[in-house]
Amino acid sequence: MDLTKKQTRLKRWEGWKSSSLAFQAQPFYFLLPAIILLGLFLFLPALLTIYYAFTDYYLLTPDQRQFVGLRNFTQIFGDPVFLRSLQNITIFVVGIIIFQVGMSLGLALLINKQRRGNIFLKVAFFSPVVMSLVVISVLWLYLLNPTDGLVNSMLLAVGIDAQPFLTSPNQAIYAIILVSVWQGAGYQMLIFLAGLQNIPGDVYEAARIDGAGKWKSFLHVTIPLLRPTTTLIVFTTLIAAFKLIIQPMIMTQGGPLNSTMTPIYYIYQTGFTDRLVGYSSAMTVVFGLLIVIVTFVQRRFAKEDL
Repeated sequence: MDLTKKQTRLKRWEGWKSSSLAFQAQPFYFLLPAIILLGLFLFLPALLTIYYAFTDYYLLTPDQRQFVGLRNFTQIFGDPVFLRSLQNITIFVVGIIIFQVGMSLGLALLINKQRRGNIFLKVAFFSPVVMSLVVISVLWLYLLNPTDGLVNSMLLAVGIDAQPFLTSPNQAIYAIILVSVWQGAGYQMLIFLAGLQNIPGDVYEAARIDGAGKWKSFLHVTIPLLRPTTTLIVFTTLIAAFKLIIQPMIMTQGGPLNSTMTPIYYIYQTGFTDRLVGYSSAMTVVFGLLIVIVTFVQRRFAKEDL
């Protein structure tokens, strides 16, 4: 009798144990489609890119690729176009961080106070964000036309000479920075606005009691309390800025004289236009490592704010 009871309890335990394990594994079944998609479209291409970086893979003769060791990597650091693209993306990233973050903070401060027309301003400032980058690039291509563009017409109206903008090696990259700042500032504006609205009003009241004016309140209250929000915005803007490709592709095709060539655009041209998959893969690996290093350095400096 006792033996039968023990066997029954043992069967119940085994059944509960198996059902418990099945229950614990159930969430992973829901994750399985996402894991498969990530593996196919992220991890597998990344591994293949690293593999192809050490080969002479030519797109039209994929079966004839051979292992070439570090030849592609040594060629990269003697490639003047790739080195110029790194210089261009550095100028672009610095310009975006300074002007886009500054403009978005200014717009957030403008619409933070309760006044009539704020809803219209929010929509107006945010609308470029939801527009296609291709559409925006074509729009600004016409606006910045050196002969009959609207911007030059406005400059001539106030007595300033017409500027070459996108046709000048010295101005093209800054024109693209202008377009990118105009397009993206609305998104950061909303994040800054949320940060401003989370600052307690009591803090400003205490600052006014201590005799602080608007400027001192901004420097000693707003800026310090917005530091985590600013860090987040700088971090995300930096990562997005490194992916610049649409604007130079549509507006300048990397010119004039490679003054707007970016690493991503050069990788695209080398891999899909010139069909040098091995060399473009090596550039991808190098540029990816540079982004990882920059991101790591930024995270180290901003660790206490995130």
